[in-house]
Amino acid sequence: MARSLRDNINSRYFEAANALKSTRSRRRIVAYVESYDDIYFWRTVLSEFEDSHRYFEVMLPSKGNLTRGKKSVLMNFLKGEPLGRDMIACVDADYDYLLQGQTPTSKRILDSPYIFHTYVYAIENYQCYAPSLHNVCVAVTLNDHRIFDFRDYFQQYSEIIFPLFVWSIMLYRNGNYPRFTITDFNRTTDPGGFNVQFPANSLQNIRRKVGVRIRELQRMFPNAKEEYLAVKDEIRQLGVTPQTTYLYIQGHHLFDTVVAPILSKVCNMLRQERQNEIYNSAAHKTQKRNEMSCYENSLQDVKVMLKKNTAYSLSEPFRRLQADVGRYLDKCKEETGGKDT
Repeated sequence: MARSLRDNINSRYFEAANALKSTRSRRRIVAYVESYDDIYFWRTVLSEFEDSHRYFEVMLPSKGNLTRGKKSVLMNFLKGEPLGRDMIACVDADYDYLLQGQTPTSKRILDSPYIFHTYVYAIENYQCYAPSLHNVCVAVTLNDHRIFDFRDYFQQYSEIIFPLFVWSIMLYRNGNYPRFTITDFNRTTDPGGFNVQFPANSLQNIRRKVGVRIRELQRMFPNAKEEYLAVKDEIRQLGVTPQTTYLYIQGHHLFDTVVAPILSKVCNMLRQERQNEIYNSAAHKTQKRNEMSCYENSLQDVKVMLKKNTAYSLSEPFRRLQADVGRYLDKCKEETGGKDT
């Protein structure tokens, strides 16, 4: 019985609850998200839109069990027409945005005014926003020396993988993705063996692997040129550029396999640099020991700080996401005759 009642909770329930409140009470809008990590991200998105009339409560789709993920958000609570003015869903775009309605999930996400998506593949892509990565290094090491150009590296990385990314999107659109899966794409674009002092070697290795894979795909699909060019033009119109492709590849792969290892190596060098400064500047052993202890106690974990990174708010996809939320709130206001409650 309890499960049945819980499964029937929908936007009309929250609208009714809001209607019972005092006219001076703030309207509560429930935002369902996929996982624990998503709660903090979507809180940063929605906080800007809170005021004296409304607030958002970001939560997982079920308090009664541990079910998580996009499927849980879209299927558990979105059966029929439960979404509305007082209940929204916030999910990772994955490939669904770039598939442009060619699968049922993609169509549902793009068609509903109450489902919001990240535009980039996932929240991890935002956390790995290249212009912000130096700041993450500073937060981790307390050393502001710019020893690596993250912007330039990920621009070059994106330009190299962009042609293969177009193939990936095309094959997922036309149903041939088993011939070249996201796992295959990730394996090809893995910058293993990265060296901070010689990043060009990593890029050259990726360029070689991408070239080999593209030639294989051209042999598999010899008549795909026109379709490839059409998909290439369309995804560029959707915001994917050769310089920003890294934002649209699988988020966990980007975070765990590409960015975190590079960031760790850069941070290790910055830590060593700071430790050498302390060692060479200390007047005596006691001062050296105290300074080193103070510095080491202030250091942070790379992945923890990367997850806390919010400088993606300056990125173009994030501004598009905020614009979507703004339009939804304007629409709600129109539906209630110009009132927020």
